[in-house]
Formats: sequence, C-alpha cells, structure tokens
Amino acid sequence: MSARRSGGLTPEMNVTPLVDVVLVLLIIFMVVTPQLEAGAAVELPAVLNPDKGEDNSLTPTTVSLTAQGALFLDRKELPREQLVERLRAIHEKDPESRVVLKADRAVRYAEVRGVFKTLQDIGFPGISLQVVDLKKN
Repeated sequence: MSARRSGGLTPEMNVTPLVDVVLVLLIIFMVVTPQLEAGAAVELPAVLNPDKGEDNSLTPTTVSLTAQGALFLDRKELPREQLVERLRAIHEKDPESRVVLKADRAVRYAEVRGVFKTLQDIGFPGISLQVVDLKKN
C-alpha cells in the first residue's frame, strides 16, 4: 500500500507482443497474397501500350502456359486433352464466359498461338492475353 501512495508502481500496458503479432501477420499476408492470383505463376511478357481491360463483373477463366509447356486451368495443371474437355464444359455451361490466357514470355509464339487457336475453336467470345504494362513498372 505504501508503494501506491508514494507513486512508485504504475500499471503500464506492454504493446511489444501486439506489435510482434501484427508484424508476423503482415509477413504472412505479403507471402500469401501473390499466391492468390489466378493461374500458374508465369513471367508475363511486358508491353508499352496494352489494351485497356474490360470492367467485367464476371471472373474470367484463366488458362496458363508455363515455360516448360505445362497447361493450367486456373491453378490446376491438366494435360491438353483434359484441358480442352473442361473448357468445352465451361463454354457449354456459359457460352458468354471469358478466358484469359497467361503465357510465360519464354514460350515460343507458335505454342501460344496454338493454345489461343484451341480457345477460339471451342467458341469463347472473348480471349485476352495477359501482359505486364511497362509504364507502370
């Protein structure tokens, strides 16, 4: 009791554990957020003047082509035959659905064009090629 009257002990809040937890959460979100992007991780080609993207409220289907030639539907790797079957099913379910093609910049143009042609043959009304805008970097 005498310590309180003399002003020796005062309760203080220790915020160090709170700051530690917040920093750990920040690091976790910084690592996880890039993984949330649709499609496989590919190094996209860069261009100076990309077309303006359409503001479509529907999330497009993402087809990715890696430098090793692997094909992904959203984040799932599939052989070409299964990919075509799934894309046909998606198109039959919603004929107006859109597709984004993400191709690694190391992939030969002929391979990218082959995948693009397959998407056109299925009948998708809009196929976009995803690129990186050099002006923003």
